Amino acid sequence: MKKFINNPANVVVESMEGLELAHPDLVKAFYSPNYMVRKDAPVMGKVAIVSGGGSGHEPMHTGYIGRGMLDAACPGEIFTSPTPDQIYEAAKKVHSGAGVLLIVKNYTGDVMNFDMAADLLKADGIEVEQVLIDDDVAVQDSLYTAGRRGVGATILAEKITGAAAETGMGLKELADLCRQVNANARSMGVALTPCTVPAVGKPSFDLPDDEYELGIGIHGEPGRQQLKMEPADRIVERMMEPVLEDLPFKADDEVLLFVNGMGGTPILELYIVYRKAYEIATRKGLKVSRNLVGTYMTSLDMAGASVTLLKVEGRMREFWDAPVQTAGLRWGI
Repeated sequence: MKKFINNPANVVVESMEGLELAHPDLVKAFYSPNYMVRKDAPVMGKVAIVSGGGSGHEPMHTGYIGRGMLDAACPGEIFTSPTPDQIYEAAKKVHSGAGVLLIVKNYTGDVMNFDMAADLLKADGIEVEQVLIDDDVAVQDSLYTAGRRGVGATILAEKITGAAAETGMGLKELADLCRQVNANARSMGVALTPCTVPAVGKPSFDLPDDEYELGIGIHGEPGRQQLKMEPADRIVERMMEPVLEDLPFKADDEVLLFVNGMGGTPILELYIVYRKAYEIATRKGLKVSRNLVGTYMTSLDMAGASVTLLKVEGRMREFWDAPVQTAGLRWGI
């Protein structure tokens, strides 16, 4: 294993320290328990949006703290859910009186710990809504979940609801918008290589050099099947087919097409994936009005990619286009 780390036990804290040093105008870090908040929190009159999950998926979630996205994020240890006290303390720090929206990826530990934190917050008299993200069409259940996994739609939900919150939208309406984004989004990922967890020091699963995993999870959970390597266009066809069928998407739907790198895939290759995904979507009659291509939700150093399609309805496009200023995503500022 070759990585830019010191002690594997200090990876999360040292990464938080580096993020705060790099973006002191955007974020502030707290430790024991670990969480990060936007520099100007709490923003009075605004619903606070809080998310989190295991580290190793950067820039998600700490990279999305700032104007137009998250008010706080709670990084757990590598591939490990944040604890209830992390979530509770983060939410209290950013709550301004308008309530707290918790955006939770559907992984068993995340769901349990966010539930416990929500109960603590409600006991303090803080109004809380939780939205579960479960957009992955690859498998129904996995090593980490009951039901579908939460993947790429998480970022789309954080961006769209984050922008809506900046307008002063109320908690119930924000939660409904977030649920609509999740309901309208479908995702599928593939891995070309496994990832290496620093504390373990070796690949997290077995994947022969001449094979890839279709439907991989962001923690390296098994997907649908391991297949012999194929040209990029054929792999993208295998990813897009279940995504298109699952909603189902239909001709004339307006969509946002999101191609995401898993940490070890060059942007050159991601544009090759986007090229084919766009061709398939438009051939079906979809109107690709917005896109996102890059490395936004990773699995450490895994070579791989995911595709997410979001059916754009209501004010989603307006909120997607709205200004955002975070370490990992920014435009319109």
